[in-house]
Amino acid sequence: MTTTARQTVEAFLTGFRLKDVPAAMSTVDDNAVVTVFPLKVRDSGKNVIGTLLHDVVTAFPDLLVTVKSVIEAGRVVVAEFKIEGTQSADFLDAINQEKHLDLDTAWRFTVEDDRIVGVEAYWCQNQLYRRLAVKRQDHVTIV
Repeated sequence: MTTTARQTVEAFLTGFRLKDVPAAMSTVDDNAVVTVFPLKVRDSGKNVIGTLLHDVVTAFPDLLVTVKSVIEAGRVVVAEFKIEGTQSADFLDAINQEKHLDLDTAWRFTVEDDRIVGVEAYWCQNQLYRRLAVKRQDHVTIV
């Protein structure tokens, strides 16, 4: 039985929502091309997205992922979701100040043969820094 591209992405999002990084990563191809625009990361390999998910789950143990929409267009799926939680560890060079994060994100997935082969992640880095009380963007400091 084959799954649709949407079902593959929903399985990824369910794993992430449940803070089960291995379950989310089980849907990602080993050679997936990953672009995280706010971090200026463009690389291949599932470890790139796996590291990001692990960092989010570790820094925000009370993580809440709320999916707003999932749109499927053939083998491309776009998911819009909010990431919320209270910071309990350093995250993306922002020191832990136990600030609450609520971050709107949009991720574009490319799926082939029931595997995610491409991920493009978008969010407003300024919104992330404001929520985590980072004052400057050229050198991460706190307010």
